[in-house]
This record gives sequence, structure tokens and C-alpha cells, in this order.
Amino acid sequence: MNAECSALRPNKQPGTRPVRFSYLSQSLYHHPTRTSHNFQTSPDHESQMEMCPSAPFDHAKADVILRSADGVEFRVFTLFLSLASPFFETLFGLPQTPGAADQEMKDGLAVIAVSEDSKTLDGFLRFCYPSTLAEDPSLDNLTDVLSVLAAARKYSLDLIERKVCQALVNPKVLQKEPLRCFAVARNARLKHETIIAARCTLQQPLIPAWFAEIELITASDLLALLTYHKKCSTAVQALMKDLTWMTDHYGSQGGCGWLFGRANNSHYNQNCCGQGTDVRFMPWGAYPLAWWTKSMQEVCESLIDRPSGDTVRTVADRTIQEVRSAGCSICSGRVKECMTEFNNLLARKVEEACAPIELEMDF
Repeated sequence: MNAECSALRPNKQPGTRPVRFSYLSQSLYHHPTRTSHNFQTSPDHESQMEMCPSAPFDHAKADVILRSADGVEFRVFTLFLSLASPFFETLFGLPQTPGAADQEMKDGLAVIAVSEDSKTLDGFLRFCYPSTLAEDPSLDNLTDVLSVLAAARKYSLDLIERKVCQALVNPKVLQKEPLRCFAVARNARLKHETIIAARCTLQQPLIPAWFAEIELITASDLLALLTYHKKCSTAVQALMKDLTWMTDHYGSQGGCGWLFGRANNSHYNQNCCGQGTDVRFMPWGAYPLAWWTKSMQEVCESLIDRPSGDTVRTVADRTIQEVRSAGCSICSGRVKECMTEFNNLLARKVEEACAPIELEMDF
């Protein structure tokens, strides 16, 4: 056993009887291929395999050990777990059986094997402990969120379940898996998180690919999401058909001379990169540069399926790269600044068009 772990062992007091939880030895462990004896090894082998959890789950005065599925032993206080969970309160309040032969003991403490791995158990326990002893875990991916959420539900921690669900709107989680976040939030009847996740799904196609969490929601829930998506798409297409928002913003052609190929301080359109002829995208009835027209065509098409400001920015980045690679002496030097400003404007208008549209769903 390594020195760090052995230094944390509680000293046994002579004449005291170890607390035994024989009724717990298998009750929390439900893995089909592992049981608690998987982690019982000889003393020599144990010294090589034992892993220590991080503080505060290595406390020498803890009164029970929770052993994770991957063999990490968490020394915890039954008081904190009982206060956080009625499940644990009932479990630890059951009559104890002194000297039960089937109860594994270690350093005078009952060892309880659980089915959660050490990462999940660590995150779950941090929610159970007071904030002065353990900070809430950083749940930065949906897999961690779902694992801790499953543990919270398994052990009846309703308040912690809601707190874990708040991680569904963590940008690091939401941006990667908006549909999965939506399904989990909707299943938990979390109104705020469901609406935020639904809005984020606008970055993805109208008809989603299959994902496991889709089974958490009803057909009505999915229909409501698709209807919301379609309404947002319709609103954005109306925006693209009427460029008043653009002409009002710039005031005149002179306010965006770059759009017509004008050199700095010039009042003449040079059309250095050719003219766009799509009548849908001719502000003030004038012919803009061909590459801008092409960009607007791509944006308009993409927004049908993904009506989001992020869609606009993605196309803009591609346009900037294409114009720079073309090497136009007038456009290449200013396309990044001008198109970034313009597409931030367009992205904002897209978001404003979608904002009034509600997700029609009861909570």
C-alpha cells in the first residue's frame, strides 16, 4: 500500500467494535460482469493496484468506504450522504449487523461496492458534500453530465439532479450536443434549459440524425421542436427577401463602398471582381461584387436548414478565405474587416427574427 494512502488510515481504538453494513455489501452494485470481490486482492497485489481518490474523499476520519467500479476507494462521511439523499438516509439508518461474515471491512470501515466508475462517483459525491469541503464538479461534456445525472436519480437526489441538469446549458456542452441536451432537459421538465437547447438546435439541420436520447422524449416533443425549427427558418427567409435592414443600416452605397468594389475615398464603382446579377441581392438597385452575391446565395440556402447566426458566420469565414486567395488588390486587403462587420449585422438580424418565435410545449 503506498505511503500516501497508508497515512490516511484511521487509527483503530482498542475495545471498539467496527461498524458493519452487511446489508449493503451487494445492494448498490448492479454490474452484470463485476461484483465486489473483483477488487479483493492479496495484500501484496493490493499495494500495487490500489488507487487513491482526491480530497476530500481521502479523509482519515471518514466512516464508510465506497468502492467504484474501477477500484477507487472513496472514504466518505455517511452524515453528508444522508443529508443529501433520502436513499442514503434510509440505507445508513437500517439496523447494523455486528460481525457479519459477508461484509467486507477495511481499516475498520465497511466497504460498499457501487456500479459507478471513479470519475462519475467523484462528481456525484462533490454535489453531496458541503461547498466548503468540495466544489461542485466541472461538467464540461455531456457524457459526464449524463453519468452524474444517472447517479443522482439512482440515489434519489432530486435537488442535485436539477443542479446537474443546469450543466446542460454550459456552452461547452450545449454547442457540441444541442439535440441530446434538449432531450435530457425536456425529459426532466426543465423549461429554461429546454428552451435554450431548442434555440441551439437551430445550428443543426431540420431533420436530425438518430441519437440515443431521442427515446427520452415523445413524438409530440419532437414535433414541437421541428415546428419551432421550421417557423424560425420561415422568419429568416423573409429577412433575406427584404434587404431594408441592410440599406437602413448603411444609409447609402457610400456607407458600404467595399460592397461595390470602390477603392478607399473613391465615389466610383470599379467592379474589380465582377458583378453579381441575382436580383434578390441588389441593395439600392445596384450591382454588388460577384463574390458578395455568391456569399449571400450560400447564406440564404444554408439558413433554410440551419436558421442561426452561427450559420451566417460560418459562410462568412469561407468567403473571406476565398476572396483573399483570389488576390484582388482592392478586395483582399479589406474583406476580413468589412465582411466580419456585415455578417455580424446579418447574424444579429437572424437572431432577432427568431427571438419572438416560441417553442410550443407545456411544462
